[in-house]
Parts: sequence; C-alpha cells; structure tokens
Amino acid sequence: MTPSDADVVLLQLGRPPRGTWRVAARCSYGYPTVIATPSLLPTGEPFPTLLWLTCPHLIEAVGQLESAGHVEVWATRLANDPALAQRMREADAAYRSARAIESGGEDACASVGIAGQRDPLGTKCLHAHVATALAGMSDPIGEAILGSTASECEDQRCSKGAPISE
Repeated sequence: MTPSDADVVLLQLGRPPRGTWRVAARCSYGYPTVIATPSLLPTGEPFPTLLWLTCPHLIEAVGQLESAGHVEVWATRLANDPALAQRMREADAAYRSARAIESGGEDACASVGIAGQRDPLGTKCLHAHVATALAGMSDPIGEAILGSTASECEDQRCSKGAPISE
C-alpha cells in the first residue's frame, strides 16, 4: 500500500500541518520535502509560513546547524556582505509575492517575509530558508546550506514500504 501525501506529512511532522496545504517539493524517493500554505488559516488566523520543511533528514541537519550558531553566522554575513544582502532582499520580495499568489492574491501577512521576519535581512529560522530553496525559489542562505548538506536521506525514512508514486 502506498501512503498518501497527508499520511507521509503527518509521519514527518508528528502532527497534521495547520490549515490547507499542497506539496511544493519532493525528494528523489517521491516523498514530500516542502509543503506550501496560504497566509490565512481556515480559522482566520494569519500564517506567514508559505513554505514549510517536512523532510525529517533536513529538519535534523538544519536543526544541528542552528544549534551550532549558524543563525548568527548568517546574520553577520548578511550585515557585512552587501551583495549577499541584496540577493536576500530580492529573495524576500519574491517570497512575499509567491505567498500572495498562493493565497489567491490576498496576503494576510504582507508585512513579513521569510520566517515571518519584517526585515528581509533578519535571520531566525534556517529551516524556512532551506524550504524556500528546495521549492525552487532563489534564497542564498537556503542554497548555501543545501550546497553543504546532504539534501536527502539514504534510508528512505519516510517510507512505510514503498515510495509514493505520482
């Protein structure tokens, strides 16, 4: 039996995701790695996270980077590298635009960007940057992390027997 995307995401996160969502990226095994959500939950609560990382392997790897102080490392790099800062501003603008499109043109969280940050150079959640890059959007932080981290597991840990078929 092939598990549904909802079953896999529930397994990956250990809980159902909030509100409505769709798969925005998959690993080579066919499992969801990123889900996309609109900016307004069915309850009417604003939800700024457009792209949510679900891959357990990457959640763990990025969590280790955060624990090792890489959020501060990236904040320092953004503060000291004007070209990197400009790329991040462009990524943040594209993220806000994509969230408006995902939300049907009305973005309930238009005042914040990646990881709910008002300042495009604010850094607090590397998982959000990795999710953005995996979903095919330009994000210099996410791209750099993916360039130095194995982008998927080798053990198909999301399987319950067989990869999801499209």
